[in-house]
Amino acid sequence: MATDRDGYSDRVEVLLDTNALIIPYQLGIDIYAALGELLGSYEPLVLEDTVAELRGIARRGGREGVAARMGLAMAERARVVSGTSGDSVDERIIHFAEERRCTVLTNDAALRRALKRRGINVISVRKLRKLEIFR
Repeated sequence: MATDRDGYSDRVEVLLDTNALIIPYQLGIDIYAALGELLGSYEPLVLEDTVAELRGIARRGGREGVAARMGLAMAERARVVSGTSGDSVDERIIHFAEERRCTVLTNDAALRRALKRRGINVISVRKLRKLEIFR
């Protein structure tokens, strides 16, 4: 069985939000390689709602559409999972992370604050160059 950077035998589950999936387009960071360097063994997860949100943005065209299409390509490398209850995608991310006790990769400041208030580990981009975990 694979181990994470701290030597634990289980993979770290990392839930990727819409913002995280467009980081490669916006900042040129390979999020999967960066997560591997930061965590060791991990399993990327994406909510079905996040994929749906990216599809909607992709239809708009322009730079946002291009970023969303790249995000959809990045999402194909993750395991797509069903969300839980909540009015918004962010609320579903929060509930899913609480239930699964998984880490969330996001650059969304409001979502980051909400997750940290609930004691959920958050990974974000630091100095526009690398990922950092906030516990």
